[in-house]
Amino acid sequence: MKYDMVIYNGTVITLNSEFDIIENGIIIIKDRKFERFETGTRPQDLPEAKKTIDAKGSIILPGLVNTHTHLPMTLFRGLADDLPLHDWLENHIFPAEAKHINPENVQASTRLACAEMIMSGTTTCCDGYFFEDEVASAVSDSGLRAILAQGVIDFPAPGVPNPVDNIDHAVAYTQKWLGASKLIRPSIFCHSPYTCSAETLQKAKKAAASKDLLFQIHVAETKQEWDGVNSEHGISPIQYLDRIGILDRNTLLVHCIWVDDHDVETVAERECAVSHNPESNMKLASGIAPVEKFLEAGIPVGLGTDGCASNNTLDIFQAMDMTAKLHKVCSMDPTAMDAKTVLQMATIGGARAMGLEKEIGTLEIGKQADLIIVDNCRPHLTPMYNPASHLVYAANGNDVKTSIIGGRVVMEDSKLVFLNLEDILEQIAAIGESIRKQRG
Repeated sequence: MKYDMVIYNGTVITLNSEFDIIENGIIIIKDRKFERFETGTRPQDLPEAKKTIDAKGSIILPGLVNTHTHLPMTLFRGLADDLPLHDWLENHIFPAEAKHINPENVQASTRLACAEMIMSGTTTCCDGYFFEDEVASAVSDSGLRAILAQGVIDFPAPGVPNPVDNIDHAVAYTQKWLGASKLIRPSIFCHSPYTCSAETLQKAKKAAASKDLLFQIHVAETKQEWDGVNSEHGISPIQYLDRIGILDRNTLLVHCIWVDDHDVETVAERECAVSHNPESNMKLASGIAPVEKFLEAGIPVGLGTDGCASNNTLDIFQAMDMTAKLHKVCSMDPTAMDAKTVLQMATIGGARAMGLEKEIGTLEIGKQADLIIVDNCRPHLTPMYNPASHLVYAANGNDVKTSIIGGRVVMEDSKLVFLNLEDILEQIAAIGESIRKQRG
């Protein structure tokens, strides 16, 4: 039998329930899925395959999962930094989107985001933005796996100038992409409880539920949001969403910083998932989410970068390092959020949060063949005693040399297969210069 691909000679971190690590591992891929796992170093003993990769001196692990981002916002990287969330959003980002977010720019900036993610080890992402049909088209071309949501907001938005049409527009998008791609699943994303009315939230949730789609929402991100919702409704943002029927197993809650024990209990009871975005939360001084409490309550928690306008990179390796250190200093406990826990959040935890745990997140027989190969022969990664510790505390996205999604190589030896990086950078530079000139 001739297999599709054989990868050998690396240290394989499976991220399975036993956290098995296979030295001199052999990974055999057939029909886009993991067929077998073995051990050995002799090339002459390998099974016959269409493609063979020698991963000597490398760590092989599941592809990283980014549970929250806004892909086209690579266009606004560094545009408005060092500002509180509401000032940043209302006085800078919303106006910039009104002027510069159009189908052409969305396509270009999404391709840039895809290139950045693939080159830094992310193989699956969860996005929410406007002109999502254009986003999905660009992501499809890149070879990434993704859940992509049309954004909903009760204000004129790019592509939806009349807010009355926001739900219909989102539904039309989901109908177009549902089942259209093996790698892309549509979703609906409501911006927040303070930018969407109860009626909008309920209609959007109902539309997502009718097709068993993931529903995403920013919630409990700032003290200002908590104060506003509490002032209007007399309860916390989480309890408000629960009251109007938004919370269930297909709801992904993004940020979840300003929550109490009752909120945590409610999220767990409703079987929701949480996307933790430590770098964005820190940069906007929004606060620190109680991630340890979420995990203790059995809530699926994945890592997200947020968009490049509020974090500046899409590198999940940086998010891992930041997560581990932030929660140690917050709790004053050096044992908090150990490397193994954080690495799980970036892989199988993210897959669970997105409802994809049966397909991706671990290297196990029968799962989709999504993996990355990290070059361990670097000064900052030598010597290696604990591979998980290396990945969380020492590695970065630049150490990824090969990315495979669904058994298909999308980057090899740090070179993208389906995207032309030079063309992307040239196009974005031109758009960025135009924006700079308009801003004066």
